Amino acid sequence: MNFNRQSLFLLLALQVGAILPSVLAFTAIPPKSTTVATTNPTHQQYRFSTLFVASAVRGTDDGTDTSKYDKDTAKNLPPFATKEEYLNYITEASALPEGFSTGSAVGSFVPEEAPSMGSLPIKATVIHLDEPTDSWAAVFTQNKFPGAPIKVGRSRLSSGKPIQTIVINNKISNVCSGGDGVGNAEYVCQAVANLLNLPGGVESVLPSSTGVIGWRLPAKELAEDVVPKAVENLQSETAFNAARDIMTTDRYPKLRSRTLSNGARIIGIAKGAGMIEPNMATMLSYIMTDATVPKSDLQSMLSETVNKSFNSISVDGDESTSDTAVLVSSNKVETPNDMLEEFKEALEEVACGLAGDLVRNGEGTGHVMRVKISNFPGTNLEARRLGRHIVNSPLFKCAVSGNDPNTGRLAAAIGSFMGKFKSEEDVNNMVMTIGGRVIFNRGKFVLEGDAVEKELSDHMKDAQQGDVEDFPPHQKFVEIGVDFGTGSESAIVLGSDLTNEYIAVNADYRIE
Repeated sequence: MNFNRQSLFLLLALQVGAILPSVLAFTAIPPKSTTVATTNPTHQQYRFSTLFVASAVRGTDDGTDTSKYDKDTAKNLPPFATKEEYLNYITEASALPEGFSTGSAVGSFVPEEAPSMGSLPIKATVIHLDEPTDSWAAVFTQNKFPGAPIKVGRSRLSSGKPIQTIVINNKISNVCSGGDGVGNAEYVCQAVANLLNLPGGVESVLPSSTGVIGWRLPAKELAEDVVPKAVENLQSETAFNAARDIMTTDRYPKLRSRTLSNGARIIGIAKGAGMIEPNMATMLSYIMTDATVPKSDLQSMLSETVNKSFNSISVDGDESTSDTAVLVSSNKVETPNDMLEEFKEALEEVACGLAGDLVRNGEGTGHVMRVKISNFPGTNLEARRLGRHIVNSPLFKCAVSGNDPNTGRLAAAIGSFMGKFKSEEDVNNMVMTIGGRVIFNRGKFVLEGDAVEKELSDHMKDAQQGDVEDFPPHQKFVEIGVDFGTGSESAIVLGSDLTNEYIAVNADYRIE
């Protein structure tokens, strides 16, 4: 017997007094119908337990139990003690919206630009809709050296035609290579269209690539080996595999989900750990929903949401050539117009959660800074630029890394920005805080005594995480406040510190 979400909620309400909890142990990889995990033997199979509180479950048309994935992530994730605990949590919240399936596979190639490196791994992930949809939106990098998939994506978006499939590869970004980058991207898209017999043909396939810049895309290996296996592995239960398999130097998969009051679902995945200071999106992010939302609303909502989320983060100040954010709907769950505000709020929650996850998962990140700009005398864009200027200051990033409350570096970063870009503005009323403690007020520091020094340092230590940890142990921030007291704009920007691990990762990036 199959149940939709609304039926499940009703059944739970009727049986709440009669059902006693029991513990059900199961494996946090897809059931037998999904073979994605087996295509890469390096991925461990994590086991965990969950509380099972209902005798009825949501199922697919073939009777497969998908209730184990049918939860939502919290707006603020709980603390985790182990990687297994974190993967358990996001897997339970990874149910795909209706009408979607995903599949991944791994293959190998020898880079033409560096054959001495030998055979290197490359993954392909396919996100597929049961039917073509014109309800999709996208934003792309503004970098002046965009990757070939960005050029193809812009063309697809401007055409206004439906899409049905997204194909993503890691390892090679297909940017400014010596070959025909656009031709290679289209070659892989054509393979996807042929394998899935898409009625819209190659133009209904959207490509994405991430990885090394300047190398040719191994299109033949992807089209003839990896993509066919990914298509074979398509399943309609969980987005977890896709979140995991689009990663490059990411330390762990990132996934956020939210279910609307009518049962429609929004789920997002993202990858990115370095070269992150977006100017239009994040490195790669895909948000899927089954809610019926007009295409024009999807595009405006995504653009606005991106500014509040992915355009308000920075790991290292470097804007990628491959930044892409895509929002796509299968239109399977009727969503009336009076629910658009609820949809928008849920979309922002998912995107802002993913943006924060990207920073916390950043290459070598040991602290996440949250800078709150308030009463800024300028535009929202300028306020966000100031926030990014602060979190990108190498001196201040290093101070935070060492739990050193070197407040002069914060003031210097703010003063540098204001002197260059807002020199006519009055800063005499500015108040700065760290961890809620006022450290600067009306042109003077307020830092008397060792107790204040210890308080600030302890605040940084409390927000610290391991710079090689493969799961997020907590959601704490080094809280930084900058109140100008004279304007009306505000912004929140997230950024990471700078550690030795960041240098180590990027010194050996191409051979990872």
